[in-house]
Amino acid sequence: MAVALGVKATPFTYAAHALAAAAAAMVLVWCIHFRGGLAFEAANKNLIFNVHPVLMLIGFIILGSEAIMVYKVFPGLNHDTAKLTHLILHAIAIVLGAVGIYCAFKFHNDSGIANLYSLHSWLGIGAISLYGIQWIFGFVTFFFPGAAPDVRRGALPWHALFGLFVYVLTLATAELGFLEKMTFLQSSGLDKYGPEALLVNFTALVVVLLGAAVVVAAVAPAATVEEPEGYAPIPVIG
Repeated sequence: MAVALGVKATPFTYAAHALAAAAAAMVLVWCIHFRGGLAFEAANKNLIFNVHPVLMLIGFIILGSEAIMVYKVFPGLNHDTAKLTHLILHAIAIVLGAVGIYCAFKFHNDSGIANLYSLHSWLGIGAISLYGIQWIFGFVTFFFPGAAPDVRRGALPWHALFGLFVYVLTLATAELGFLEKMTFLQSSGLDKYGPEALLVNFTALVVVLLGAAVVVAAVAPAATVEEPEGYAPIPVIG
């Protein structure tokens, strides 16, 4: 049977917004101040790589977080408007995520580094692929051409549940990415207890807290008594 969490989504959406802003600021400080800046073309190939964590965190994870929470942030919003916003934010997240992955490949290719040898890269390709499949399924089923009402009702809990699984997978991939990059930098002489190392570790912790806030916001009921049509809390089977 369905078990209520006993909390409302609203405070967790507020926390998620604050954590997202903090994570975005921290990754920008890391890549611009400590790592030298961002570029799609540069003699210093590290500047190309720097685009990768910025777009994957701000473009992929944070925009994806906002897309997940849109029904809870604006519970009184017209359903069609909320659904379109949800769809567009996820689409932008996929595009920016793809550009971020391209920058990682470009950095590797320009620097003579092998591709797809780490668990981080494997999970990253898997995550964005599943994200794309999830988006296409949602578009076809809930937007255009749209499935029959009974099919939509039956598919919705699975769409939401699988979406959260993909979201958690992106978070895990990001954590592995932070760990992998810091391992490389520290093995090259970066101070393990220096300001850059601490900044990256705290950024990774903020991303974990952001993910937790988004997941709770997604499964908790909105502030209104009646949930927005088509996006009720995910029931916990007990």
